[in-house]
Amino acid sequence: MENLILILKIVYGSFFCFAGITHLVKPNFFKNFIPNYFPKLYVNYFIGFIEFFLGLGLFFNKYIAFSAVSIIILLILLLPIHIWDVTKERPAIGSKKIAIVRIPFQFLLIYGMYIVYLNS
Repeated sequence: MENLILILKIVYGSFFCFAGITHLVKPNFFKNFIPNYFPKLYVNYFIGFIEFFLGLGLFFNKYIAFSAVSIIILLILLLPIHIWDVTKERPAIGSKKIAIVRIPFQFLLIYGMYIVYLNS
């Protein structure tokens, strides 16, 4: 189990750091994911910073529990955007199939982060 937790921390930490950097370096990639009633660039950079620092936190024992709970909250808060994407004629993720698969994948991500939290 210890190895699984270590792998999850490395994978999630790397994924969220990469996603955060991508938000900052390629903000146009995410613009269609953000509803029009939000200031797109601000929201994009804000989420990017949050994702990067929470991902980074998974590499430091002192911050693992905080980062894990915060990532779970972030994933739950972003779930409505993924559901909204499914309802669009042309989903931002690319296709309806990918948009539909992404929703259960979000729950899998939440569960994996919950396992990390329980073992932090």
